[in-house]
Amino acid sequence: MASPATNPAPLDPPDPAVAAAAAERLASLAVPAGALGRLGDLAVQLAAAQGEVPPRPLDDVRLVIFAGDHGVAAHGVSAYPSAITAAMVRTFVAGRAGVSALAATHGVRVRVLDLGVDDDLADVPEAVRAHKVRRGSGAIHVEDALTRDEAERAFRVGLETAHAEVADGAQLLLSGDMGIGNTTPAAALVASLLGLPAAEVTGRGTGIDDATWAHKVDLVTRALHRVGARVDDDPFEALVALGSADLAATTGYVVGAAERRRPVLLDGLMSVACALVADRVRPGAAAWFVAGHRSPEPAQALALEKLGLVPLLDLGLRLGEGSGAVAAVPLLRGAVALLRDVALLADLG
Repeated sequence: MASPATNPAPLDPPDPAVAAAAAERLASLAVPAGALGRLGDLAVQLAAAQGEVPPRPLDDVRLVIFAGDHGVAAHGVSAYPSAITAAMVRTFVAGRAGVSALAATHGVRVRVLDLGVDDDLADVPEAVRAHKVRRGSGAIHVEDALTRDEAERAFRVGLETAHAEVADGAQLLLSGDMGIGNTTPAAALVASLLGLPAAEVTGRGTGIDDATWAHKVDLVTRALHRVGARVDDDPFEALVALGSADLAATTGYVVGAAERRRPVLLDGLMSVACALVADRVRPGAAAWFVAGHRSPEPAQALALEKLGLVPLLDLGLRLGEGSGAVAAVPLLRGAVALLRDVALLADLG
């Protein structure tokens, strides 16, 4: 694969002719005009993504959680220590995390991949550890998160993971994250790409107090000043300077899904920040994204607005892991069922 910075041709959106046919069917359903609201819009979007009217049921839905540690976490930006990242990877493997319970309830298959956890994780399956790029990332306020080679390797892992999931039958891909301190690089990515000050994008993450939040804002500000205009002509450089291996992999994953014409249901700040990078690296990718939920993190709302995405749920969730995306899966399945199974006005005689 060419370097992600080579700016290949824009990706095609979901089929507009199919979208028009789906909208026509929606208007013909035996319901009052506009009564299905956003569920109707979502049904049309999913039909266009599948290239079929009516769309097929969403029977094969998959979540991939990319895990990694962040050097900035050692500098007082989180309420929890970095050791929690490795502990949570083990919890995902055991099927006992918060997102595991939601996924089991909603029939979503879950994988976790270690891209940059600061632990050997010798006690987890090799498949989880096979794509590790490094242990932890650089502390972004004083150094780059990754080398260019590391960022491209991680991006390719995500890209190839999405391609493999689609080849294996996935109809809908979800993105998830795990990494203590990860809201700091994600906020820095959004600030850098949107040209915003740190105070506008920086949130409370795991629930930090006012003093810790002010310190976090200062570190994001220092990171942005350190990087300067490096990302202006090369959005991939943002992952090198301000990201991490897991965020680079997530970016590749959502690009890979769009390349293979599969919709992606985004989760919270991390996946949305990566979606913002992805749409700069591969213009047009955002047409394949659906926002699962609204996070309390201000950077997520700003990035969603730039991408033109409105979240399906607003539940105050800040768990991460892909939990908000998984919680939204029944809405997508319901939208498809409405367009498939509701009688047409013509059928009523």
